[in-house]
Amino acid sequence: MIQFEMANDSSRLMTPRSVAQRLGVSYSTLKQWIYKGSVRTVRTSGGHHRIAESEVERLLSATGRLPKSTAASRPVSGVLVSLSGRNQLRGIVEEVRVEGLLAQVRLRVGDQRLTAVITRDAIEALKLKRGQPALAVIKSTEVMIGLESS
Repeated sequence: MIQFEMANDSSRLMTPRSVAQRLGVSYSTLKQWIYKGSVRTVRTSGGHHRIAESEVERLLSATGRLPKSTAASRPVSGVLVSLSGRNQLRGIVEEVRVEGLLAQVRLRVGDQRLTAVITRDAIEALKLKRGQPALAVIKSTEVMIGLESS
């Protein structure tokens, strides 16, 4: 187990659970990395591991992912803070169908269904799965309104 002292007290320390979420690995996988010495940690007075943001960025770089800038590197909270689009629909992912470079996502919004075609990369980045809540943001220069025939 590698331990190090923080060179800069302003560097933020994160819990292993939040680091695992940010890296996209399970908590137990991250703990194994810590025990093997692959991840540098700081121990609290109670013996708990904490990981510096600089170490998280090193791990992200090692996996080929770009680290977030220091200003934007906050733990993923699952809350969309703000968005300029006003046409937002909350729903549940009903289906994700991936084919080639594109994917079709069907979102259930109340008793309605909304279908969107997005890239495969977007599906992977969002880790979109059936049954999870999602937000559809509609940005369009044209909106069409229709009436059913009577």
